[in-house]
Amino acid sequence: MVLPIVYAGAPVLRQKARVLSTEELKSRAIAELVDRMRETMRAAPGVGLAAPQIGEPLALAVIEDRAEYQDKLAPEEIARRERQPVPFHVIANPRLTVLEAAPAVFLEGCLSVPGYAAEVPRALAVKVEALDHRGERVVIEARGWHARILQHEIDHLEGTLYIDRMDSRTFVATG
Repeated sequence: MVLPIVYAGAPVLRQKARVLSTEELKSRAIAELVDRMRETMRAAPGVGLAAPQIGEPLALAVIEDRAEYQDKLAPEEIARRERQPVPFHVIANPRLTVLEAAPAVFLEGCLSVPGYAAEVPRALAVKVEALDHRGERVVIEARGWHARILQHEIDHLEGTLYIDRMDSRTFVATG
């Protein structure tokens, strides 16, 4: 079941999300929520979705960058973005550490700010320590586009939108 996505202006997008206990993460309710979040992200389509974007103030996000999402990009653009397919994964209660602070600046959009994009500087490489949807500890080291996705989704869990980090002179309508 595809869930409605909330848009900029919704108070839940500006709140710090609630940390989930290991017991909660192992619950049927969270398993169902993760399944619905995956369906919603894919239907949008998007490469990440944080629980606050569906109105749930929980420190939970789903991420997946499917190969077909890159089909329309030139090989040079894929290389420039350091973008490659990322399998579906879940992060809960993430802690982000910057590994390579040199900023990569690319146009970024958001399912909660539909129809717009802007250039956003993000760290080139990060490490994320989190729990998965089964309450198991995961450590993700990512660079390039995957690092950007992680930073964007973790921002959502802190009540931050890309429009808070963008170069406002690059804000454009996309459709």
